[in-house]
Amino acid sequence: MEILSEQDLHNMAMNVVGKDLEKQGFEFLSVNSQLKRDPQFVCLKNKKLHFVIVRAISYPDNPEIYDEISMQIVKEHGLKFKASTYYAGVGIANASDYEKPVFKNEKYVINYKGIQEI
Repeated sequence: MEILSEQDLHNMAMNVVGKDLEKQGFEFLSVNSQLKRDPQFVCLKNKKLHFVIVRAISYPDNPEIYDEISMQIVKEHGLKFKASTYYAGVGIANASDYEKPVFKNEKYVINYKGIQEI
């Protein structure tokens, strides 16, 4: 069985957040799914610019807790463009045993509560 890579998990998180943003009426200006390249989504909504940082978080870490220092750097970058900055943490775990890694072609559980403004 093949364990999902960090990039695979990140892509799963990007899909979850992208669908949520679409439902909320965000219009995508750019999407960057490369690891450690922030922000992942640059969007427009109500003629306002929004930066969204996506993180795939493995169990047992809490997907709602983010690294304040790195988020502050992106927020300051966003302010130069008059953009609101958001964090979107997506928890991903193996459905049959949270302690095991997530494997390709096996069930997984998502813990996502939506975007949080920074």
